[in-house]
Amino acid sequence: MKNIVNIIRILFFGLFLFLLANGKVKLWLVLFAASLIAALVFGRVYCGYICPMNTLMIPAERLSKGLKFQTSKTPSWLKKGYIPWIALGLSIAVMILSKRLLHLDLPIMLFWLVISVLVTLRYKPEVFHNLICPFGALQKVFSRSAWLSERVDKEACVGCKLCEKVCPSNAIVVSPEYNRAVIDVSLCHQCTNCQNVCPKSAIHYGK
Repeated sequence: MKNIVNIIRILFFGLFLFLLANGKVKLWLVLFAASLIAALVFGRVYCGYICPMNTLMIPAERLSKGLKFQTSKTPSWLKKGYIPWIALGLSIAVMILSKRLLHLDLPIMLFWLVISVLVTLRYKPEVFHNLICPFGALQKVFSRSAWLSERVDKEACVGCKLCEKVCPSNAIVVSPEYNRAVIDVSLCHQCTNCQNVCPKSAIHYGK
């Protein structure tokens, strides 16, 4: 399953580069808009499988850990939660103004691609996913009540916290009260990392 997920990510990343090279990044924004509708049913599959930022953040995090450059601390000013919405507003404003005043279609996705890698070289991926990414903010809203998502069988879960450690978006928390994992659907990327490490096969994608 892990290899299949990686292949899907690489294929979509190749599509993104193709559209970027041909000046058709707007088509990617159409794909993103369609993913918001899909998120109502399938959850944040865009973030886990399609997003080019996430695809590059994965090797960036590995590099950061190898160089021992990553910190577990999160800047306090990011925790207030308004940064992604400010970033979204600025991104839309820049795209509109650049088109009207400069007659240019600025590749705003390329800008965020660079930012995502730079942030991940220093901080854990959930910092960018949850506290900075403007696209993630929209995905979070649309997937809040997703019909399908990764779910935990609480009868099978033993609270080992292995799923917590591999979750890139900090969507899984083992409840200290019940010693069972709980998944926040609005944060879950449906990436199957948790499924792959669960020793009891207690995590499944479904209703």
